[in-house]
Amino acid sequence: MNRIYIKYILLLFTSLLMACNVTKNVPQGDYLYTGAKVKIEDKDIKRKEKKILEPDLNSILRPKPNTSILGLRPKLWIYNITKTAKKGPRKWIKKWGEPPVLFSSVKVDYNRDLIVNRLENKGFFRAMATSDTSIRGRKASLTYPTTAGPRYLIRSVNFTTDSSDLGRAVSATAENTILKKGDSYDLDLIKAERERIDANLKEKGFYYFSPENLIIQVDSTSERHRVDLYMNIKQSTAEKARDIYKINHIYIYPNFKLRDTIKGRTPAPIKYKDFYIIDRTKMFKPQVFERTMFFHEGDIYNRTDHNLSLSRIMSLGTFKFVKNQFEEPDSSRALLDAYYYLTPYTKKSIRAEVTGTTNSANFTGSEFTLSWRNRNAFKGAELLTVSAYIGTDVQVSGNNSGTAYGNKILRYGAEVNLGIPRFITPFKVSSNSAFIPRTNITLGYDFLNREGSYTLNSFRTSLGYSWKESLEKEHRLTVLGVTYVQPSRVSTEYDSLSKANPMYKHAIDKQFTFGPTYNFNYTNTHKTYKTNTFYFNGNLDLSGNIVGLISGANREKEKELFGTAYSQYIRTELDFRYYRKLGLNSQWANRVIFGYGYAYGNSRSLPFTKQFFIGGTNSVRAFRARSLGPGRYRDENLGNDNVLAADQSGDIKVEMNSEFRPKLFSIVRGALFVDAGNVWLLNNDPDRPGAKFTKNFMKELAVGTGAGIRIDASILVLRLDVAFPIRKPWLADGEQWVIDDINFGSKAWRKDNLVYNLAIGYPF
Repeated sequence: MNRIYIKYILLLFTSLLMACNVTKNVPQGDYLYTGAKVKIEDKDIKRKEKKILEPDLNSILRPKPNTSILGLRPKLWIYNITKTAKKGPRKWIKKWGEPPVLFSSVKVDYNRDLIVNRLENKGFFRAMATSDTSIRGRKASLTYPTTAGPRYLIRSVNFTTDSSDLGRAVSATAENTILKKGDSYDLDLIKAERERIDANLKEKGFYYFSPENLIIQVDSTSERHRVDLYMNIKQSTAEKARDIYKINHIYIYPNFKLRDTIKGRTPAPIKYKDFYIIDRTKMFKPQVFERTMFFHEGDIYNRTDHNLSLSRIMSLGTFKFVKNQFEEPDSSRALLDAYYYLTPYTKKSIRAEVTGTTNSANFTGSEFTLSWRNRNAFKGAELLTVSAYIGTDVQVSGNNSGTAYGNKILRYGAEVNLGIPRFITPFKVSSNSAFIPRTNITLGYDFLNREGSYTLNSFRTSLGYSWKESLEKEHRLTVLGVTYVQPSRVSTEYDSLSKANPMYKHAIDKQFTFGPTYNFNYTNTHKTYKTNTFYFNGNLDLSGNIVGLISGANREKEKELFGTAYSQYIRTELDFRYYRKLGLNSQWANRVIFGYGYAYGNSRSLPFTKQFFIGGTNSVRAFRARSLGPGRYRDENLGNDNVLAADQSGDIKVEMNSEFRPKLFSIVRGALFVDAGNVWLLNNDPDRPGAKFTKNFMKELAVGTGAGIRIDASILVLRLDVAFPIRKPWLADGEQWVIDDINFGSKAWRKDNLVYNLAIGYPF
């Protein structure tokens, strides 16, 4: 680094340490304003109420003093030492400075009026405020001693409107008023009541009505510290706001461009049922809009149908911009013409993604996907997607330069998916959701290569539906999903092991599953303003149930379909997550997973791709992927990087994770986490003692902990976690907790226990 820059940095550092004179740039005769506070002096006001009122009143005082941290004013210091800087590092640092807030800039009378006004709005009609100035040296602060007086309560709420359509409509809302007898008078609550009534009237056709057309008169003379409220319609309310409007014509521009609005160039509309479609190139079939529009000619205007129509158009995923407006036709009647201007996305596009994933075969890691999209494949807003992906796991143990032998996973594949924006069923299914339901048809191929062990080819196809009840709730129903998995190459070493041990053989068995699946997802994590948010995903997977029942399949008499034995099972998995905001920049994230699978009839066990695994980059990170369990069982080959070790799977899974995510600086976040979990078998396995699920399963949980760094650039999150076990369930009773064995200074301990996880995306 240049010596001159080092000199500047040292000078700046020294100046910061020595810059005690924060009043350096305060003019003579003035003072540095250090802040103000409101002090409520009423003895009758409870302490709990003061704790609410005083911070609220303090928040409205102006101006705000210079930023203070632990009594220090770093931004003011920066200003003082860089005020005259015109070049060099000091000029760059200058932008972080803050000039002194002067006492002469404080409008004391204005602040007193603000305090009194705020208290009156909260029902303290006799509030008074004074001010006291405190000067120490060249610093000054203010205190506002305040007497709030008695708080007025609501004695009665009266709707005194006339007998007109509007008057009756306003009176009909009285039953659900949020202004309650005995509650404190509060102007914010009165504003909310006017907005509630306006929202109700918008559902009844009063298009031009607004909250400002309502007046609530307050009578405080009837009884001591009580008020009567009278709700009425302002006499100045325009006639338009008093009329009930109906929908006249509906015009839709599905391929809207600016030139379409130029007079004389607008193409002639095509009438389709209740809609006029203006589509010069006939890009879309008119039926698309019949399924999205909730308005029809002659309907009374209501805001719900208005919002639902806009939401459904946007949920098609075809339009980049949606603009809507209502205009009155040349008529003396209360009518509205509705116009929808829709600007579509580019029909065809290519997209590249880098993600962190967990796939259906329980392999987790990072993935690169390249996809081609056609957003209007057959002129019905269908979404046709053709994609290809390649992915791998990165999990390194201890000081090894790579993952354990046989644990290096490479996978790639391709998929064709057609999403049709409606239910295609033998019978009519209607939906009043703000989101368009979809019929999904999928055809895919996956290839998995476990280095030194085997490769698997997987073919899959499905027909199903997806629909959203709301922004939080989503359903996915696969009516028929078919998967066929076949090994294409098995290494000599793995083949020998599979012949000697069924545990190894199960991974390379042919697998044929077919049947329905159902998935329900709930999340409100998009509500970033909430302190507590939740995520839940539940899945039910069935295979071969009806066919097995008809054919009489059982474990002694295995049945085949298309020349291949098919699987019969019931499988469910529940994933619950809880997130809590800690301040502005930190988060506490938690997850609990329960999984259960039961094989019967034609199957002795769950297919390998449907079994539960644990450990890895998005699971219990202190253990290698798919290496834990089942139960207290431990494969003797694990830990030996030169010997193949089988994936450990189970019929039951329990996993728990907790992670603290503080923001360190800029886009860098930290993580401290604890993971616990295991998998178990439903039945005894003589080759894997201790693997069966029992009532003592909590004593067989593996536990790991660690820390991590995340580079969160919003569009991409890079993650590095370092973890180590603190409880090993395969050890003898009384020896399972290994906290006392932790020794970061030991190379042997680090090699056997430290696990590095490099991934993309948060683990949960």
